[in-house]
Amino acid sequence: MDWVSHFLTFVFVVNILLALTVVFLERRNVAATWSWLMVLLFIPILGFLLYVMLGQNLSRRKLYKWNKRMLERVQNVTAEQRLQLMDGSFPYQDPMVSEYRYLIYLNVATNDSVLTQDNDVTIFTDGVDKFDDLMTHLEAAKSHIHMQYYIVKNDTLGRRIMEILTQKAAEGVTVRFLYDDIGSRTLKDSFFREFIKAGGQKAAFFPSRIPFLNYRVNYRNHRKLVIIDGQIGYIGGFNIGNEYLGLDPKFGHWRDTHLRLKGSVVLALQNRFVLDWNLASATPMEVVSHYFPLVKEKDVQGQVPMQIVASGPNETWPHFVYTFLKLIHMAKNRILLQTPYFIPEESMLNALRVAALSGIDVRIMIPLKADHLFVHWASLYYVGELLRAGVKCYLYDYGFLHAKTIIVDGKVASVGTANFDIRSLRLNFETNALMFHEETAKKLESTFWTDMEGCMELTLEEYEKRSLRIRFLESISKLISPIL
Repeated sequence: MDWVSHFLTFVFVVNILLALTVVFLERRNVAATWSWLMVLLFIPILGFLLYVMLGQNLSRRKLYKWNKRMLERVQNVTAEQRLQLMDGSFPYQDPMVSEYRYLIYLNVATNDSVLTQDNDVTIFTDGVDKFDDLMTHLEAAKSHIHMQYYIVKNDTLGRRIMEILTQKAAEGVTVRFLYDDIGSRTLKDSFFREFIKAGGQKAAFFPSRIPFLNYRVNYRNHRKLVIIDGQIGYIGGFNIGNEYLGLDPKFGHWRDTHLRLKGSVVLALQNRFVLDWNLASATPMEVVSHYFPLVKEKDVQGQVPMQIVASGPNETWPHFVYTFLKLIHMAKNRILLQTPYFIPEESMLNALRVAALSGIDVRIMIPLKADHLFVHWASLYYVGELLRAGVKCYLYDYGFLHAKTIIVDGKVASVGTANFDIRSLRLNFETNALMFHEETAKKLESTFWTDMEGCMELTLEEYEKRSLRIRFLESISKLISPIL
């Protein structure tokens, strides 16, 4: 049949052209390139459709448009900090922070991550506590509420928060609600009906232009940020849904880490929200002074030095890859890592391996229960690679572990939305808080030791006993891990 022959020839030619595009035109790492070539080779037609939906490269696209006033303010501060960090004149309030001046400089220079030192941090590890605190501060808002989450569910928690936002909008508070179109795909317009009537504004990040088909499905806004009156901020791993309160019968207790922030660092969260909102919304924000209130000395409540690090597939540099690598290389005693998904790049795998072989106490905690099986199997494969170098691995079995936390030497810590996997490192839009504060790092360490009581240790001896089936699944998952 001639038409079949012509069709197969067409598919073959398209595959070749697409493969050439992947290899020679797209700026990908080698692992991702080979993964896509395998997909195109073994599943020609479906592979082509998958590449159209998942494989486009945003790294050369200028997505964000900075407001001139915002850009000038940030650039002026970062330029001054770069000079001070390099010539040694930066006024550290805590001398310990100077140990991390090169890491701080890295993020100032490449990510416009201003270091602020007047911040207060409250840590939440339980969803009930976090959302009770959030709703209390939402109800007290006077000027504006800016909220963005990856997953928002139309359930008891979601409706309760939307009721508060609707009431605040009716009171005259400016309320903007940004959600990810794929993460919150079950939401319908009816969920926002009363909120919109009350004057609230909502926007979806990278929405589907065609029903049931989103060609940017692979590039999602994974951030969870709230800014209230420009004075209180929230960042961390909790999304909005009943399961994050521990009410899902499959996962039970939901173990996550979230922060409430006060101080100048909140303005950095505000910058990030403005950029995301103006990219997603048909009604861009005007950057006015009350969104960026000056933090007066009398209002300073903390002394936690912090940077807000943000990354996305459009960026020139993979900011979280570099930040985590620098953290690992600077470790002198111990590295404590919690992540639900552990699929590191080769450079990061080697850094952890070298740290362990150098006598540094490296401990990784991942969940025993899996919410994404291929990701879980890939995580076990990479953990197995590190067990041979002396890294200790713990499988959390007291519910589901969703925390994204790294603590180094009990002095510096990172908490936010980025997992230790290639999706967060290269594909998603993410934001983390980097804290150079011994007291805060010690609190997070204490939580890690407590979490270990709900874990089983995965030793190299136990790992080597896994079945042939699990070994096969791990190997398959590892091969496609760069595009999971």
